[in-house]
Amino acid sequence: MTVRVPAKINLCLGVGRPRPDGFHPLATVYQAVDLHDELRITARDDGEITVAVHTEVALPEGSVVPESDDNLAVRAARLLRKHLGDESLGADIVIRKVIPVAGGMAGGSADAAAALVGCNELWGGGLSKLDLEPFAAELGSDVPFLLHGGIAIGGGRGETVSPVLARGGYHWVFATAAEGLSTAAVYAEFDRLAPDAPAEPEVPDALLNALRAGDAHALGLALSNDLTEAALSLRPELADTLDVGLRAGALGAIISGSGPTTVFLAASEQHALDLAMALTSAMNAADVIQSHGPVSGARLV
Repeated sequence: MTVRVPAKINLCLGVGRPRPDGFHPLATVYQAVDLHDELRITARDDGEITVAVHTEVALPEGSVVPESDDNLAVRAARLLRKHLGDESLGADIVIRKVIPVAGGMAGGSADAAAALVGCNELWGGGLSKLDLEPFAAELGSDVPFLLHGGIAIGGGRGETVSPVLARGGYHWVFATAAEGLSTAAVYAEFDRLAPDAPAEPEVPDALLNALRAGDAHALGLALSNDLTEAALSLRPELADTLDVGLRAGALGAIISGSGPTTVFLAASEQHALDLAMALTSAMNAADVIQSHGPVSGARLV
């Protein structure tokens, strides 16, 4: 089986103070974008589950994609096999990694979603994507959304997903960083900087209205991320990258998730090209990537 799965961006990311279980409540709007990892999964009948990774993007300093049981795709396959109740089921998983690593775009979660979809088909599990959602939620906050893609509101710690009424498509430019940024470190810094964060964050009405109208200019103005201050505290140079994109005419600019990838909304495909050239010329980013969304989630090809 071959499965393609997209990256995600957070059009907004509201973060509350930690719950008793240690997780932060989130209010976010996800969009899936056409930057895809591809998993090729081959069945084996000896119960072994292996993974190999072919990386087509530069890895940030200190980052690694594990080729072991720690890989989220392997964990997804093992979790599904446990549910199916047949320990003889095995798979060789080969990941072609295009989504930036440690970039706040859910590359590991995407691979987990793809492994659930691919192994379910390969092993004759007969489960729908709705059936796979509980396993996805157990694996990570972003995994349920990446089963479906499109545009959706995420609640809880991000794992409860409901579709958003939205029109049109959007052009994006991503500027990746040469060094990754620890999600745990960003949230710890958020807790330090925002001790009075709300118990339950909310998605801004302006963002939802912009999506309903298909208004890219209004969407650019409504982009928000409560982790921005924390990410910039740890990586002040990201502010320079955001400034380059805004001075080049981006409709809006945001840090993706916990960073360090920065995201810029363009008015058109040509405008996205102009933004990409400006960001490349500034030499602040490890790589500059054009994309568009929304696109569908993990799917067989």
